[in-house]
Amino acid sequence: MPEHKSVLLHECIENLNIKPDGIYVDGTLGLGGHSMEIAKRLTTGRLIAIDQDETAIERSKARLAPWAERITFVHGNFRSLGKILDDLGIDRVNGMLFDLGVSSPQLDEAERGFSYMADAPLDMRMDQSAPVTAWTVVNTWPERELVRILRDYGEERYANRIAGNIVRAREKKPVETTLELVDIIKSAMPGAALREKQHPAKRSFQAIRIAVNDELAAVREMMDTAPDKLRVGGRLCVISFHSLEDRIVKTGIARREHGCTCPREAPVCTCGFVQTLRSVSRKPILPGEEELECNPRARSAKLRVAERV
Repeated sequence: MPEHKSVLLHECIENLNIKPDGIYVDGTLGLGGHSMEIAKRLTTGRLIAIDQDETAIERSKARLAPWAERITFVHGNFRSLGKILDDLGIDRVNGMLFDLGVSSPQLDEAERGFSYMADAPLDMRMDQSAPVTAWTVVNTWPERELVRILRDYGEERYANRIAGNIVRAREKKPVETTLELVDIIKSAMPGAALREKQHPAKRSFQAIRIAVNDELAAVREMMDTAPDKLRVGGRLCVISFHSLEDRIVKTGIARREHGCTCPREAPVCTCGFVQTLRSVSRKPILPGEEELECNPRARSAKLRVAERV
């Protein structure tokens, strides 16, 4: 099985406050590192392990076999959390965990097309049954849409130049592989940008991956649904890896914690706001130096924790 180090593992488990008889959701199962630590702590409780990557589910089933009687595996997207729990007959849960990052196997297995370091077909789908691939985005989306996703999802300052290069290249022949795309991106960038420490294609690949998997919309839908499925005292833990995700999570918590729209000078609330979440820590929890030494990919991770009130 591919190696994968679960990010902020101890911090997540500590903040979930796991009860042996509780019901918990791991909305991004991956290779099961977080799920294993949750399942170990259950006795009569139950873990709902969700992932849109069927390969990840099959691998995790083998890893989590000793605790299989406590786990329900679901092939699905966490954006459908409400329906998933309703279909299982579950009204409320004691805790939820969402790790929004791409798993190491997805990055390391070249054939998945997530990496800009190895040649592979343009894919980038987390759910291999989904119709939209990176090939679809790169070869069929209008130039203005390419500019938008590169700018908004990748925060790429050369979005216009890169999108223009992609369109000119695909007019000659379709862009088929990851390294073809890397060369197109590099050819659009000035020499100074190519000499930066960060790989020149990193931001563009992030943007295309987000577009392929509709990731930001999924996070928004999850943040709209998840708090309503928590029991009072239940915890919501979300790990994000870039500012776009973190902003959605932070705003989603704040809206349920400080959503009153009445004027500050008003003696009582008349807007009807009812607080449903409170932040457990005012600032995000970051990886420590020891974890970063073992797992440099955790460097951009931020964990936000909220509790149902």
